[in-house]
Amino acid sequence: MKTLRIEAPAKVNYRLDVLGKRPDGYHDLRMIMQRIDLCDVIDIVLTDSPEIRVTCGKAGVPDGPGNIAWRAADTLRQLSDRKPGIDIRIDKRIPVAAGMGGGSSDGAAVLMGVNELLGLGLSDQRLMEIGVTLGADVPFFIFKTTALAEGIGERLSPIGRIPAAWLTIVNPNVHVSTAWVYQNLQLTTGRDENIIPRLYESIADVCAILSNDLESVTVKRHPIIAEIKDQLLRAGACGALMSGSGPTVFGLFEKEEDAHRAARELARNTGWFTAAVRTL
Repeated sequence: MKTLRIEAPAKVNYRLDVLGKRPDGYHDLRMIMQRIDLCDVIDIVLTDSPEIRVTCGKAGVPDGPGNIAWRAADTLRQLSDRKPGIDIRIDKRIPVAAGMGGGSSDGAAVLMGVNELLGLGLSDQRLMEIGVTLGADVPFFIFKTTALAEGIGERLSPIGRIPAAWLTIVNPNVHVSTAWVYQNLQLTTGRDENIIPRLYESIADVCAILSNDLESVTVKRHPIIAEIKDQLLRAGACGALMSGSGPTVFGLFEKEEDAHRAARELARNTGWFTAAVRTL
Protein backbone atom coordinates (compact mmCIF):
# COMPACT_ATOMS: atom_id res chain seq x y z
CA MET A 1 0.00 0.00 0.00
CA LYS A 2 1.24 3.45 -0.86
CA THR A 3 1.09 5.88 2.05
CA LEU A 4 1.82 9.56 2.52
CA ARG A 5 1.77 11.85 5.55
CA ILE A 6 1.19 15.55 4.95
CA GLU A 7 1.01 18.56 7.26
CA ALA A 8 -1.82 20.98 6.42
CA PRO A 9 -1.07 24.44 7.88
CA ALA A 10 -3.55 26.98 9.17
CA LYS A 11 -3.64 30.59 7.99
CA VAL A 12 -4.39 34.03 9.33
CA ASN A 13 -5.51 37.11 7.43
CA TYR A 14 -3.33 40.16 7.92
CA ARG A 15 -5.88 42.00 5.83
CA LEU A 16 -9.44 41.25 4.75
CA ASP A 17 -11.28 43.86 2.69
CA VAL A 18 -14.78 43.15 1.38
CA LEU A 19 -15.05 45.23 -1.79
CA GLY A 20 -18.59 44.37 -2.87
CA LYS A 21 -21.17 41.69 -3.51
CA ARG A 22 -21.07 39.80 -6.81
CA PRO A 23 -24.05 38.77 -8.97
CA ASP A 24 -23.37 35.12 -8.06
CA GLY A 25 -23.90 35.88 -4.36
CA TYR A 26 -20.23 35.70 -3.39
CA HIS A 27 -18.21 38.75 -2.34
CA ASP A 28 -15.20 40.32 -4.02
CA LEU A 29 -12.39 40.28 -1.50
CA ARG A 30 -8.88 41.60 -1.11
CA MET A 31 -6.82 39.77 1.47
CA ILE A 32 -3.28 39.24 2.64
CA MET A 33 -3.07 35.59 3.68
CA GLN A 34 -0.27 34.15 5.79
CA ARG A 35 0.35 30.48 6.62
CA ILE A 36 1.41 29.49 10.14
CA ASP A 37 2.97 26.34 11.55
CA LEU A 38 -0.14 25.14 13.40
CA CYS A 39 -0.98 22.11 11.26
CA ASP A 40 -3.44 19.27 10.88
CA VAL A 41 -1.64 15.99 10.13
CA ILE A 42 -3.13 13.91 7.31
CA ASP A 43 -2.31 10.29 6.46
CA ILE A 44 -3.36 9.14 2.98
CA VAL A 45 -3.27 5.42 2.14
CA LEU A 46 -4.10 3.74 -1.17
CA THR A 47 -5.96 0.50 -0.49
CA ASP A 48 -7.44 -2.46 -2.37
CA SER A 49 -10.93 -1.42 -1.31
CA PRO A 50 -12.95 0.54 -3.88
CA GLU A 51 -14.04 3.06 -1.26
CA ILE A 52 -12.86 6.51 -0.26
CA ARG A 53 -12.90 6.78 3.51
CA VAL A 54 -12.25 9.87 5.62
CA THR A 55 -12.04 9.65 9.39
CA CYS A 56 -11.34 12.45 11.81
CA GLY A 57 -13.34 11.87 14.98
CA LYS A 58 -13.46 15.57 15.83
CA ALA A 59 -16.72 17.23 16.83
CA GLY A 60 -17.98 19.48 14.04
CA VAL A 61 -15.93 17.70 11.36
CA PRO A 62 -17.90 15.24 9.20
CA ASP A 63 -16.45 11.91 8.20
CA GLY A 64 -17.13 10.58 4.71
CA PRO A 65 -18.48 12.56 1.72
CA GLY A 66 -19.40 15.57 3.84
CA ASN A 67 -15.71 16.32 4.34
CA ILE A 68 -13.87 18.50 1.81
CA ALA A 69 -10.99 16.00 1.96
CA TRP A 70 -13.32 13.28 0.65
CA ARG A 71 -14.44 15.48 -2.23
CA ALA A 72 -10.84 16.35 -3.06
CA ALA A 73 -9.86 12.67 -3.21
CA ASP A 74 -12.93 11.77 -5.26
CA THR A 75 -12.29 14.55 -7.77
CA LEU A 76 -8.72 13.41 -8.44
CA ARG A 77 -9.56 9.71 -8.50
CA GLN A 78 -12.01 10.42 -11.32
CA LEU A 79 -9.05 11.76 -13.34
CA SER A 80 -7.08 8.53 -12.89
CA ASP A 81 -7.25 5.35 -14.95
CA ARG A 82 -6.87 3.49 -11.66
CA LYS A 83 -9.62 3.53 -9.08
CA PRO A 84 -7.96 2.40 -5.85
CA GLY A 85 -9.48 2.86 -2.45
CA ILE A 86 -8.25 5.94 -0.60
CA ASP A 87 -8.14 5.97 3.19
CA ILE A 88 -7.67 9.43 4.73
CA ARG A 89 -7.10 9.96 8.43
CA ILE A 90 -7.06 13.53 9.77
CA ASP A 91 -5.42 14.40 13.07
CA LYS A 92 -7.25 17.70 13.64
CA ARG A 93 -5.06 20.20 15.47
CA ILE A 94 -6.44 23.42 13.97
CA PRO A 95 -9.59 24.64 15.76
CA VAL A 96 -12.79 23.97 13.81
CA ALA A 97 -14.84 26.82 12.28
CA ALA A 98 -12.20 29.23 13.56
CA GLY A 99 -11.42 31.51 10.60
CA MET A 100 -8.09 29.75 10.09
CA GLY A 101 -8.81 27.77 6.94
CA GLY A 102 -8.35 24.32 8.47
CA GLY A 103 -10.85 22.55 6.24
CA SER A 104 -9.57 24.26 3.10
CA SER A 105 -5.99 23.37 4.01
CA ASP A 106 -7.00 19.74 4.51
CA GLY A 107 -8.62 19.75 1.07
CA ALA A 108 -5.52 21.26 -0.52
CA ALA A 109 -3.24 18.73 1.21
CA VAL A 110 -5.36 15.84 -0.08
CA LEU A 111 -5.29 17.22 -3.63
CA MET A 112 -1.51 17.44 -3.53
CA GLY A 113 -1.11 14.08 -1.81
CA VAL A 114 -3.45 12.08 -4.04
CA ASN A 115 -1.90 13.73 -7.09
CA GLU A 116 1.47 12.34 -5.95
CA LEU A 117 0.23 8.90 -4.91
CA LEU A 118 -1.69 8.31 -8.13
CA GLY A 119 1.13 9.72 -10.28
CA LEU A 120 -1.22 12.13 -12.07
CA GLY A 121 1.46 14.74 -12.62
CA LEU A 122 -0.94 17.66 -12.33
CA SER A 123 0.73 21.06 -11.94
CA ASP A 124 0.07 23.27 -8.93
CA GLN A 125 -1.80 25.62 -11.26
CA ARG A 126 -4.14 22.82 -12.32
CA LEU A 127 -4.61 21.72 -8.72
CA MET A 128 -5.48 25.32 -7.81
CA GLU A 129 -8.10 25.39 -10.58
CA ILE A 130 -9.60 22.20 -9.18
CA GLY A 131 -9.26 23.47 -5.62
CA VAL A 132 -11.37 26.59 -6.09
CA THR A 133 -14.33 24.36 -7.03
CA LEU A 134 -14.03 22.83 -3.56
CA GLY A 135 -13.53 26.04 -1.56
CA ALA A 136 -12.36 29.59 -2.14
CA ASP A 137 -9.35 29.29 0.22
CA VAL A 138 -8.09 25.97 -1.17
CA PRO A 139 -5.89 27.46 -3.92
CA PHE A 140 -3.97 29.57 -1.37
CA PHE A 141 -2.71 26.47 0.43
CA ILE A 142 -1.50 25.00 -2.87
CA PHE A 143 0.17 28.35 -3.71
CA LYS A 144 2.37 27.83 -0.61
CA THR A 145 3.51 31.41 -0.04
CA THR A 146 2.24 34.58 1.61
CA ALA A 147 -0.14 36.09 -0.92
CA LEU A 148 -2.43 38.89 -1.91
CA ALA A 149 -5.72 37.14 -2.68
CA GLU A 150 -8.39 38.80 -4.80
CA GLY A 151 -11.71 37.85 -6.38
CA ILE A 152 -13.32 35.31 -4.05
CA GLY A 153 -9.77 34.46 -2.98
CA GLU A 154 -8.70 32.50 -6.03
CA ARG A 155 -6.59 35.22 -7.74
CA LEU A 156 -3.26 34.99 -5.96
CA SER A 157 -0.05 36.96 -6.28
CA PRO A 158 2.98 36.64 -4.00
CA ILE A 159 3.91 39.24 -1.42
CA GLY A 160 7.42 40.26 -2.42
CA ARG A 161 8.90 40.60 1.05
CA ILE A 162 7.44 40.16 4.52
CA PRO A 163 9.23 39.53 7.83
CA ALA A 164 8.88 36.32 9.76
CA ALA A 165 6.86 36.75 12.93
CA TRP A 166 5.70 34.92 16.02
CA LEU A 167 1.98 34.91 16.64
CA THR A 168 -0.11 34.12 19.68
CA ILE A 169 -3.32 32.44 18.51
CA VAL A 170 -6.37 32.61 20.78
CA ASN A 171 -9.68 30.86 20.11
CA PRO A 172 -12.43 31.38 22.72
CA ASN A 173 -14.26 28.17 21.77
CA VAL A 174 -17.34 29.83 20.30
CA HIS A 175 -18.81 28.84 16.94
CA VAL A 176 -19.05 31.42 14.16
CA SER A 177 -20.90 30.76 10.89
CA THR A 178 -19.08 32.35 7.96
CA ALA A 179 -22.37 32.51 6.05
CA TRP A 180 -24.03 34.38 8.93
CA VAL A 181 -21.18 36.91 9.10
CA TYR A 182 -21.42 37.75 5.39
CA GLN A 183 -25.22 37.92 5.55
CA ASN A 184 -24.98 40.53 8.31
CA LEU A 185 -22.15 42.56 6.78
CA GLN A 186 -23.13 46.12 5.94
CA LEU A 187 -21.02 47.17 2.98
CA THR A 188 -19.94 50.80 2.98
CA THR A 189 -19.58 52.96 -0.12
CA GLY A 190 -16.55 55.00 -1.04
CA ARG A 191 -14.14 52.72 0.82
CA ASP A 192 -10.41 52.99 0.30
CA GLU A 193 -9.36 50.63 -2.48
CA ASN A 194 -5.81 51.86 -2.85
CA ILE A 195 -3.13 49.34 -3.72
CA ILE A 196 -1.84 47.41 -0.71
CA PRO A 197 1.97 47.40 -0.41
CA ARG A 198 3.77 44.24 -1.51
CA LEU A 199 6.95 44.85 0.52
CA TYR A 200 7.15 44.92 4.32
CA GLU A 201 10.44 45.53 6.10
CA SER A 202 9.34 45.12 9.72
CA ILE A 203 6.63 43.76 12.00
CA ALA A 204 5.54 47.38 12.46
CA ASP A 205 4.93 47.62 8.70
CA VAL A 206 2.69 44.55 8.90
CA CYS A 207 0.80 45.91 11.91
CA ALA A 208 0.15 49.12 10.00
CA ILE A 209 -2.04 47.29 7.46
CA LEU A 210 -3.92 44.98 9.86
CA SER A 211 -7.62 45.26 9.05
CA ASN A 212 -10.63 42.96 8.81
CA ASP A 213 -14.00 44.16 7.52
CA LEU A 214 -15.73 41.13 9.06
CA GLU A 215 -14.52 41.84 12.58
CA SER A 216 -17.19 44.41 13.46
CA VAL A 217 -19.94 41.93 12.53
CA THR A 218 -18.57 39.06 14.60
CA VAL A 219 -17.68 41.25 17.59
CA LYS A 220 -21.30 42.39 17.94
CA ARG A 221 -22.36 38.80 18.58
CA HIS A 222 -19.19 37.76 20.41
CA PRO A 223 -17.72 40.77 22.27
CA ILE A 224 -15.15 38.44 23.83
CA ILE A 225 -13.18 38.90 20.59
CA ALA A 226 -12.58 42.58 21.36
CA GLU A 227 -11.57 41.64 24.90
CA ILE A 228 -9.02 39.13 23.60
CA LYS A 229 -7.54 41.74 21.28
CA ASP A 230 -7.12 44.11 24.23
CA GLN A 231 -5.50 41.37 26.32
CA LEU A 232 -3.03 40.55 23.55
CA LEU A 233 -2.05 44.18 23.18
CA ARG A 234 -1.62 44.51 26.96
CA ALA A 235 0.56 41.37 26.81
CA GLY A 236 2.90 43.17 24.42
CA ALA A 237 1.63 42.31 20.95
CA CYS A 238 2.64 44.81 18.27
CA GLY A 239 -0.83 44.40 16.74
CA ALA A 240 -3.87 42.15 17.08
CA LEU A 241 -6.69 41.17 14.75
CA MET A 242 -9.47 38.64 14.24
CA SER A 243 -8.68 36.14 11.48
CA GLY A 244 -11.20 35.47 8.71
CA SER A 245 -14.78 35.42 9.97
CA GLY A 246 -13.52 34.57 13.46
CA PRO A 247 -13.60 33.85 16.27
CA THR A 248 -9.81 33.27 16.37
CA VAL A 249 -7.73 36.31 17.26
CA PHE A 250 -3.97 36.61 16.77
CA GLY A 251 -1.34 38.95 18.13
CA LEU A 252 2.00 39.61 16.42
CA PHE A 253 5.27 39.44 18.33
CA GLU A 254 8.87 39.86 17.27
CA LYS A 255 10.23 37.41 19.85
CA GLU A 256 9.29 33.78 20.38
CA GLU A 257 9.44 34.00 24.16
CA ASP A 258 6.97 36.90 24.20
CA ALA A 259 4.47 34.95 22.08
CA HIS A 260 4.72 31.92 24.38
CA ARG A 261 4.34 34.09 27.48
CA ALA A 262 1.20 35.72 26.07
CA ALA A 263 -0.24 32.31 25.16
CA ARG A 264 0.26 31.12 28.72
CA GLU A 265 -1.27 34.28 30.18
CA LEU A 266 -4.41 34.13 28.05
CA ALA A 267 -4.89 30.40 28.63
CA ARG A 268 -4.81 30.82 32.40
CA ASN A 269 -8.24 30.18 33.94
CA THR A 270 -10.09 30.65 30.64
CA GLY A 271 -10.26 27.28 28.88
CA TRP A 272 -9.44 29.05 25.61
CA PHE A 273 -7.34 27.40 22.91
CA THR A 274 -4.02 29.27 22.76
CA ALA A 275 -0.81 28.60 20.89
CA ALA A 276 2.40 30.37 20.03
CA VAL A 277 3.18 29.79 16.36
CA ARG A 278 5.54 31.08 13.72
CA THR A 279 4.80 32.19 10.20
CA LEU A 280 5.73 29.99 7.23
